[in-house]
Amino acid sequence: MTAKTDTTPGSAAMTRPPAKNRERRAGRRTGRLHAPAGTPPPSWRSSPLRRLTPWLFLAGPLALLITFTYVPVAGMVSYSFTDWDGVSPDRNVVGFDNYVQIFTRPELFRVFLVSGYYLAASGVQIAVALYFATVLSFDLRFRNFFKGVLFFPYLINGVAIGFVFLYFFQDGGTLDSVLSWLGVTTDHAWLGDPASANTSLAGVSVWRFTGLNFVLFLGAIQSIPGELYEAAQLDGASKWQQFRHIIAPSIKPVLSLSVILAISGSLSVFEIPYIMTGGATGTSTFVIQTVKLAFQFNKTGLASAAAVVLLLIILLITWIQRRLVPDDKVDLV
Repeated sequence: MTAKTDTTPGSAAMTRPPAKNRERRAGRRTGRLHAPAGTPPPSWRSSPLRRLTPWLFLAGPLALLITFTYVPVAGMVSYSFTDWDGVSPDRNVVGFDNYVQIFTRPELFRVFLVSGYYLAASGVQIAVALYFATVLSFDLRFRNFFKGVLFFPYLINGVAIGFVFLYFFQDGGTLDSVLSWLGVTTDHAWLGDPASANTSLAGVSVWRFTGLNFVLFLGAIQSIPGELYEAAQLDGASKWQQFRHIIAPSIKPVLSLSVILAISGSLSVFEIPYIMTGGATGTSTFVIQTVKLAFQFNKTGLASAAAVVLLLIILLITWIQRRLVPDDKVDLV
């Protein structure tokens, strides 16, 4: 015989709800409804907040980038189509007249020839930095000391460097004194004519920026696995062969970056020639000329057009360089 449940009114079995109903009612009272059995709890990956988290972190940097980079660039482009003097509220639209002046007036476009000195100096700078980075990547005595010596000039402010070398190259200055100690007498004005002045200023830029390229090359070389050097030494490879077949292919992306920085830097030189000569004796660069157009001759519209032209030239050269030397992944193993 089976036991019968007492279903009479007033009995405990009749008045007590099932267990599931009791849990559901308790969940309604507490505001928490339990998921059915077997249903996994919601994960962080499926949460909508997870999709918004990267944008929350990027909101601040993007706001600063747009406010202080893209908005000023857009304003500069708009000014380049006007004859604004930088002070007056009147801005007359002149179309492409400012751009036509830049490419048709020789005195405005000729300053690009000065960048040739700095471009040649950049080649020397990259070669010197690559040489010392390769040498100091091997186990040598006092190599940490020489690393600091090479990188130290890059830490100095450009204005301070300009004033130091201004006294270095002046008549009877440091350079003339050193040459007289070596028995060389000269009355040449190092900053007196365009050729020697631009050569001297380009030499200063080599001294200052070699440390930056040196650190880039050194970091790339030190990231090469040491097993490759050991295998090359076991095979009898010389230092030159290690550089040619191991180091050079490995640092190709960094070398490409250094070339881009060298070209853009040679076109936008400003600090050193502005402090040392102020653009006199044929040392005016495109940036110095742009600054003078805007703040000395009150031709902000023409200066804005010159800045846009410089930006487009740098972007074009960078695009050509990336097309000619793409970043191919090199597998040395």
